[in-house]
Amino acid sequence: MVSFLILLFFIATAGVQVESLPIYFPRAHRQDLPDVLLSLAKEETRHSRHSNITTYTTHFFQQTLDHFNYRPESYLLFNQKYLMNREFWDNDPHHPTGPIFVYTGNEGDIGWFADNTGFLPDIAPRFRALLVFIEHRFYGDSLPFGNKSLGKAETLGYLNSEQALADYATLITSLKRNLSAEASPVVVFGGSYGGMLSAWFRLKYPHIVIGALASSAPILQFDNITPSSSFYYGVSKDFKDESLNCFDVIRECWDELMAMEDPKGLRKLSRAIKSCSPLESVDSTRNWLDQAFVYTAMVDYPTAANFMTPLPAYPVKEMCRIIDSSPSKTSKLEKAIAAASLYYNYTNSKKCFDLTGNNDPHGLNLWQWQTCTEMVMPMSISNDSMFPRYTYDYNEYQDECFRNYKIQPRPHWITTNYGGHKIDKVLKRFGSNIIFSNGMRDPWSRGGVLRNISDSIVAIVTEQGAHHVDFRYATRKDPDWLVEQRRREMEILQKWIDQYYIDIKSEY
Repeated sequence: MVSFLILLFFIATAGVQVESLPIYFPRAHRQDLPDVLLSLAKEETRHSRHSNITTYTTHFFQQTLDHFNYRPESYLLFNQKYLMNREFWDNDPHHPTGPIFVYTGNEGDIGWFADNTGFLPDIAPRFRALLVFIEHRFYGDSLPFGNKSLGKAETLGYLNSEQALADYATLITSLKRNLSAEASPVVVFGGSYGGMLSAWFRLKYPHIVIGALASSAPILQFDNITPSSSFYYGVSKDFKDESLNCFDVIRECWDELMAMEDPKGLRKLSRAIKSCSPLESVDSTRNWLDQAFVYTAMVDYPTAANFMTPLPAYPVKEMCRIIDSSPSKTSKLEKAIAAASLYYNYTNSKKCFDLTGNNDPHGLNLWQWQTCTEMVMPMSISNDSMFPRYTYDYNEYQDECFRNYKIQPRPHWITTNYGGHKIDKVLKRFGSNIIFSNGMRDPWSRGGVLRNISDSIVAIVTEQGAHHVDFRYATRKDPDWLVEQRRREMEILQKWIDQYYIDIKSEY
């Protein structure tokens, strides 16, 4: 149950140190690069201009169902959705065409990710870039079999990362050809699972993209490379760093919760949590609390945000403030419920909480299929966590997948296909042009690349960063460390693009 709760949403090393090695960033060839950060910080009003999905034009590409065999049914086509913004693109036929920035879509509607990836429209004017957001197959409107795509192994068998990467490769090459932009350099961007895809895309298709920025991409969360307890340890550390009392209250609230399993206790719990309907077990409340604390730790942004739900700046701090300021006679469970309510009802618009309704507002339920096939990321909870101890049991995990889909997971396939073990030695020999950015407030960061691998495969690590915070819109309230992080990322991007133009110029 615990493993599926976390693996339902976003994808998070032993022996890997937290601090990044020193990075040398050459001066950008364009002398106006530092001005970008100044303008982004000053122009917070631009946020509303770019945050609306209507700033992108919507397109559909006739995509091949199966890229990896030649049976007649493999040639079936489906409509794959992508969004495009050409407002700033330099496509002068008399000069080298501007770069194309492609977002490799995650496990959800691409419009949601476009709305929450302000970094690309923020930097597009300076790079004179075309922006393209490609939706992942089987999510949003990109359903190969329509609604029949859902729930059947016979159709879901075409849902995997390899097919998604091949989709992106096919669409990008076709788009460049149709736009007469064969000379345009392409850089891929992605956050979380999308960040994993962008990194893997650079490794699998280096002839199509010149580089990748992979934000909060836990590509080392597989095959026991990272301790299975690292994710929940990261969540717990976020709360413990804010307040030891807050951490202790949450850690001790679970015993109080489990003691309310009888009918009288459930009636009392229903009143305490303000559930819309009477609770039938404590499991729904346990999941409700777990989800609130986990997701809040992930999106512990330094400014107010509305990514998964409306939240204030530094929401972990605000949750702990609720707990620490509660009257001393308040039970630990009541304090935890009050804190969790911040996640679900920060706007004060809800009169009650539906603990049995649809908890998948962004259409992410198909992610469970992926975790039952290739995205097998073991999750456990250790004694030093604020959550109840949980030991990962692969056999139990396997049985649950078989009950749901009649299939068996392939726990070693990701590392077989993309690598991961001894990644520093492997990528140092053949990889290039990848930025791995991670914030240590993000529980998934423990499964990310946290040290430089080479001069061109770099790790940018921020102690206060949360889940792909660098991809959010710039605001005047951004802390200095976040402004600096984006500046470093932009400088590296500029270096890649400048080198690309030097290389193609030398060909003529």
